[in-house]
Amino acid sequence: MIKSRYLRFAFAAAVASVLATASAARADEQFFPLQSYRVGPYAAGGTGFFGGFIDYLNLINIRDGGVNGVKLTWDEGETQYEVERGVEVYERLKGRPGVAAWNPLSVGIAYAMIDRITKDKVPLITINHGRTDSTDGRVFPYVFPLLLNPYSETSGIVNYIASREGGVDRLKDKKIVVLYHGSPYGKETIPIYKLLADKYQFSLEQIEVPHPGNEQQSQWLSIRRAKPDYVVLRGWGVMNPVALKTAQKVGFPADHIIGNVWSNSEEDVIPAGDAAKGYIAITTQASGEQYPVLQEVIKTVYGAGKGNLDDKKRIGSVYHNLGIVNGILNVEAIRIAQAKFGKRTLTGDEVRWGFEHLQLDPARVEALGAKDLFHSINVTWDNHEGDGRVTFQQWDGGKWKVVSGWIAPDWAFLRPIIEKSAAAYAKEHGIKVRSSGDDPVSN
Repeated sequence: MIKSRYLRFAFAAAVASVLATASAARADEQFFPLQSYRVGPYAAGGTGFFGGFIDYLNLINIRDGGVNGVKLTWDEGETQYEVERGVEVYERLKGRPGVAAWNPLSVGIAYAMIDRITKDKVPLITINHGRTDSTDGRVFPYVFPLLLNPYSETSGIVNYIASREGGVDRLKDKKIVVLYHGSPYGKETIPIYKLLADKYQFSLEQIEVPHPGNEQQSQWLSIRRAKPDYVVLRGWGVMNPVALKTAQKVGFPADHIIGNVWSNSEEDVIPAGDAAKGYIAITTQASGEQYPVLQEVIKTVYGAGKGNLDDKKRIGSVYHNLGIVNGILNVEAIRIAQAKFGKRTLTGDEVRWGFEHLQLDPARVEALGAKDLFHSINVTWDNHEGDGRVTFQQWDGGKWKVVSGWIAPDWAFLRPIIEKSAAAYAKEHGIKVRSSGDDPVSN
């Protein structure tokens, strides 16, 4: 009897020890649940972006031992860019300890998550995409459309076209066609293009391309009849090279097609061959592997055989570099939050505070090895995007070449529109609009 009780006690103690050890290990880890897509029609974007993101997390772990001793971990769930799968991955992974932030890289999935992440108090990062009015952190405290939102992107594109024409006053009577992807993402900018057309008095036609975009002959025949000065390509995936090849067939010049931020990658132009030469697209980060942070990734991560891309030729590509930049922004938010809350695993709410104080000036960007890779960023409690500055690149047949400086959107015009939309959302959902200092976790 005594021996039996002793064995039961010893077994219980051993189990408790194992659980304590596991708990201690988790206490020094910060977890990133990844709603990735590596198969399906948008796999090129998913493999590049999530590959770059994971490469940067690996760099921080291998080179630095994590963030102040806190190891970065992650797990992937395949979504195929489908909303239902994205939600399933969310529900399956949200209970893991130490969740830092969600980074779905999908407008549809992001929209479906807003109520969920707000309830669970974990930040949602929608870099270069997402709901425009989520820029207003007073109403959307847990959503961060970092670098740019669809409206600031649109304003940047129109401002770039104006610069080519000699000023905004020269936009009057110009004709612009917007060719957009038939999805929530593609339709997001329909209202702002109408408002900007009214403001600058240019003629506007917006034409939808049904998902996924394999067939566009009728749309480009309509464009040929319309004879626009510019076509804005708001595409995604296979739609983009098909657009460029079809434009060539109908005789529309590539250098008068301006791609949006999801129509700006090597995967968009290389399949189009000669039809893509001269094509111009907006971007928030430069391509190329010459930046010190990319050289570190090549040396430290791929040198250790832990690189995430199967094809090393994609290192430094547009999607891969966006993943690297996204990794930088996520890691720096954690670092900033740790400076306030302690060098430990953080709660989602504490990481959110870090994102609301994500202020990387040019000196810090250079210290991170990313000078000229992306613009400095200044996120605040009421502006969850940053400055929204963009640049433009042109495809020369073999690589992208930057052809503009950093261009700012018209915030004086955009901010009232964003606040009005956010206020309507707050009213509809019974949300109290935050005021300065209304942040319990920071008090």
